[in-house]
Amino acid sequence: MFTVKEVITKKDIKKFVGFPFRLYKDDKFWVPPLKSDEVKQLTPETNPAYEFCNAKFWTAWDGHKCVGRIGGIINSIYNEKTGEKLGRITRCEFIDNKEVSSLLFGTVEKWLKEEGMTVAHGPLGFSNLDNQGLLIEGFDYLPSVASVYHKPYYQIHFEDLGYSKENDWVEFRLTLGEQALKKGIRGAQIVKRRYGFEVLSFSTTDELRPYSRLIFEVLNDAFADLPYVSSFSDKMIDLYSKKYFKILNPKFVTIIKKDGNLAAFVIGMPSLSEAMQKANGNLFPLGFYYILQALKKPKVIDLLLTAVLPEFHTSGAAVILFAELQQEMMSQGINQMETTGIFETNHNVISNWKNYEHIQHKRRRAYRKNL
Repeated sequence: MFTVKEVITKKDIKKFVGFPFRLYKDDKFWVPPLKSDEVKQLTPETNPAYEFCNAKFWTAWDGHKCVGRIGGIINSIYNEKTGEKLGRITRCEFIDNKEVSSLLFGTVEKWLKEEGMTVAHGPLGFSNLDNQGLLIEGFDYLPSVASVYHKPYYQIHFEDLGYSKENDWVEFRLTLGEQALKKGIRGAQIVKRRYGFEVLSFSTTDELRPYSRLIFEVLNDAFADLPYVSSFSDKMIDLYSKKYFKILNPKFVTIIKKDGNLAAFVIGMPSLSEAMQKANGNLFPLGFYYILQALKKPKVIDLLLTAVLPEFHTSGAAVILFAELQQEMMSQGINQMETTGIFETNHNVISNWKNYEHIQHKRRRAYRKNL
């Protein structure tokens, strides 16, 4: 008989975080997170999103063996933005057993209804920089650290439990070449002249650090109308700045200014997927070394974040951003880039990839169910 247990203590949190490491133990395409980061995400004292989110987590058990986990998040800022009573399904992982998944989903749905929610959707995290979507295509490709990986049977469980498609993200692998590079440079020059954009490039982290808060302010404005997005608070900006900016290679970051103000940015990062697999959830004793080596000798660049203020969406600012990123990649002998998830309806961005040799190799989905 399977049972479900609410995650309350620190010991409970560690078991919740540890379950996927056993579930995916022999899966060569799963990229484990850092256990310490996951514990911080689930702890109100170390995750400022709890200031506007209510969350609960559960594990499923077969005797003394953990066989699944799930969480529920109510993001009050996002619900105010949409005018809906939405509850987020998050961090669901489970063995291929319909009784287990039914027990887990039934538990979180019951809680969401008790809290007054009328819709469950996800998988989604606390913010759009947290885990988003269920992988439904691309199980034989290594994901970026900004993406997700799941067992193929999850989709069947979701749909058998009454969940239907809400939105899809698609991901691409791009191969850069001289033709695309030259076309990008020509296009960037035209856009610069037409709009008077100023391009900022960086050589050191110290040069980049003063722009960290401004970058998140641009992100808030640029992503304001997108699904699942709520504004980053000052505390969240501080948290993510400290988390990401210390490992960024500033040479893969470009900022565009217009009349002295930030208008757009792109952040590329050397792929850490293989390094994270070697680290297996721990920075010590060798995880930190593997990550440093991956940052120093990149083979693939992950397109971590790109944002353009709404008033410049049709200006061609993105052409400048990608031209600058391409030039830096090619100068270092790197011709492979992984995009993060792009909504399948974002045809403007997707059309940009026609300039490259590309494959659309992964798809992830957000599901929705009326409660």
